[in-house]
Formats: sequence, C-alpha cells, structure tokens
Amino acid sequence: MPIKDWPEGERPREKLLERGAGALSDAELLALFLRTGVRGKSAVDLARELLNDFGGLAELLAADMRRFCQGKGLGTAKYAELQAVLELSHRYLMTRLRGQDVLTSPEATRDYLKLRLYGSPHEIFACLFLDNRHRVIRYDELFFGTIDGASVHPREVVRRVIQTNAAAVIFAHNHPSGIAEPSQADLRITQRLKEALGLIDVRVLDHVIIGDGAGTSLAERGLL
Repeated sequence: MPIKDWPEGERPREKLLERGAGALSDAELLALFLRTGVRGKSAVDLARELLNDFGGLAELLAADMRRFCQGKGLGTAKYAELQAVLELSHRYLMTRLRGQDVLTSPEATRDYLKLRLYGSPHEIFACLFLDNRHRVIRYDELFFGTIDGASVHPREVVRRVIQTNAAAVIFAHNHPSGIAEPSQADLRITQRLKEALGLIDVRVLDHVIIGDGAGTSLAERGLL
C-alpha cells in the first residue's frame, strides 16, 4: 500500500512533524530521504530492505558508491544526496564540538570520532587538533589504509600541527573488524608520533581506537 494511503499518524513525514524526528525508526527516516519506493514496495518497505541487506544504518551510510548503487533502483544521484546529508551532519557536529574543552566532555569527543570513523571498510587515521586550553580547533582525516609505520608519517602530522597552530592533539583510527583492541603497530606509531610532537612541545592527549562499542582509549589504558 502506498504511504499516502496509510493512516495519517503512521506516515513518516506526518509522524516527524507531530512527534519529532526521534520518534521515527531508522527505516522511516531513510524512507523520508528516499521519498519514493519502487514497483510493489513503499519507500518504507524499500528502506527496511536496504537496512537488512547492508546490515544496518551505519553500514549503509559507509557503503561505497558501487555497492550502494547495486540493484534496488538506486543510482549515483541518490548516493550523492545521501553523502551530502551525511557530511552536513558531520559538519554540524564538528561545529558543536569546536571550541569545547575535550577534557570536560570526553563522551562528546568519542561520540564524534565514532560517528566519523565507525563502519568504514578501510582504516582511517584521523586527528583532532586542540588549542592550548584543549579546545577543539578542527578534525582532519590524514591517512588511509592499514595503519602502521609505513602509512602514517610523523613528518606530515607535524606539518599539519604547525599549520593549525595546535598545542595538543587526539589521534583516532578505526578497526573495520569491529575489535577495538590496540595492536603492536598502533602502539608503535603512537609512540613515534608522541616523540616527534614532543620536539615541538605539542602534547598527545589520547589515541582512540574505534570499533564496536564505545571505543578504546590508550590514555585510559595507561598505554600513552
């Protein structure tokens, strides 16, 4: 049955306007973005099928263009729209985080890093640059691929720190496997970066590994 024929209180748009976006399921929110379904399926039916096929909302949002556009009648235009919506949400959260003292809101910082990095099919090494009061200046994704001594270059990190005039940093990277335990390579590159930045009096406050759950803090583990 088309959504327009549903009872008014069950239609996603009307439900959002009456009760707020938080009242909608992932499928209903995605259906509002899709706007229309395909033959024999409403937008909500299609959204549920997509979430099931991809394994959830995070996996759908992290999908590359080729996988996203396979079947279901979804094309590059819809992929571009979804990426634009996702980037808007990232920029909104960065605006909220910028200027905050990360030491007094570690949960907000970790939530932001998880939103940016969780679900990516490849490893991303990122950095939060902080001022001398440990307030957020900016977030950058610096390196991509396997995180080890060959792919993370301390010289480039130092260059970015100088560009941003940062006084401290928080590193983060994701483990696509979902297991957020630090590897020996993680510990080695963290130590190399800490030593390199120590030469210019910049502190490494933490290195957060994003996987399933809240993520792992090397500082909290006493490994920094």
